[in-house]
Amino acid sequence: MNLVDRFLHYVSFDTQSDELTNMTPSTPGQMVFAQALAEELKQIGLTEVTLDDNGYLMATLPANIDKKVPVIGFIAHLDTSPDMSGRHVSPRIVKNYGGADIVLCAEEDVVLRSTEFPELLHYIGQDLIVTDGKTLLGADDKAGIAEIVTAMEYLLAHPEIKHGKIRVAFNPDEEIGKGAHKFDVKAFGAEWAYTMDGGEIGELEYENFNAAVARVTFKGRNVHPGYAKHKMINSIRIANQYAIMLPRWETPEHTEGYEGFYHLISFEGSVEKTVLTYIIRDHDRDRFERRKKELEHLTRKINNEFPGCASIEITDQYYNMREKVEPVMHIVDLVSDAMRAVDVVPQVKPVRGGTDGAQLSFKGLPCPNIFAGGLNFHGRYEFVPIQSMEKATEVIVQIARMAAEK
Repeated sequence: MNLVDRFLHYVSFDTQSDELTNMTPSTPGQMVFAQALAEELKQIGLTEVTLDDNGYLMATLPANIDKKVPVIGFIAHLDTSPDMSGRHVSPRIVKNYGGADIVLCAEEDVVLRSTEFPELLHYIGQDLIVTDGKTLLGADDKAGIAEIVTAMEYLLAHPEIKHGKIRVAFNPDEEIGKGAHKFDVKAFGAEWAYTMDGGEIGELEYENFNAAVARVTFKGRNVHPGYAKHKMINSIRIANQYAIMLPRWETPEHTEGYEGFYHLISFEGSVEKTVLTYIIRDHDRDRFERRKKELEHLTRKINNEFPGCASIEITDQYYNMREKVEPVMHIVDLVSDAMRAVDVVPQVKPVRGGTDGAQLSFKGLPCPNIFAGGLNFHGRYEFVPIQSMEKATEVIVQIARMAAEK
């Protein structure tokens, strides 16, 4: 099976994750896909294929060289985003894209327009896999899976390319932040690894946000509004007062690059009780800690005016993997060299989010992130250039070769 056919087969599996089930994997479709993928890994010749009850699939490409070479790994995730349906995905290939708008679904007027998605114009002359406008595509991260499997198959078919032992892993529930939670780093047994979960061609990431979630609860007191003077405490109004105390420009819609933010993701309330849920993000650990303290400060400020009204609970989610990758920067340099070897210009940039690699890095497996080629993830406008997927596959092969040479 070639790379494109493999990818088109993979997106036929419905693997949306679901943060509400409290199971691992969070949805049965992920295990169905993992079981099919395990059989494929055996068929192409990988060894030590294991699939545990939580949907973590691992396998080995044995070394074909005598000298001692570090064991490296490649990782991608099985699930697609819960943001949009991944069921009955119906992809098509736009060959030799000419630069015009692409009609995805005429009946619903869903059009992939370069005026709205200018990155389209970077791929004129290439072949694009797009959706039918009714589902996401699933390139995040089935493109990464297809690239890893295709690269392993290529290395098996070309024993003249010398490499050390390579481990591959495919895990569930990355999209709901739980992909690394039950990942057995010791069983994986790699010295370092790479997630194939980045976006457009050339992306190379070893920095991500420090992340936390904050839930601020406001308790009110309901009284008949006709007789409420000096008696009613309206928690909705107090929560609004709290929300506007945060800097208006430090939100996702006003930030980029290394700029952090406060993001109000949920506002649920009545007069008696209102809960605000924020996610807190910053690449710099000190600024991240200051952001958390600012929310605590504002909570105390509200309580000074309305005693006992507000309480806050802050939970850290993950940290910037740069802290764990910088001491072993040769693993990033190796990817840069591999990209250049296949005529890809490395685009080193911070992840404005998190990856499984961040959590894995703090579990003892340094794990930068490499492009898988897709764009506009998590929605109906998602697409992936075939040539980008091919280059990602070549990069994996080059990494394997260069790790053995160096």
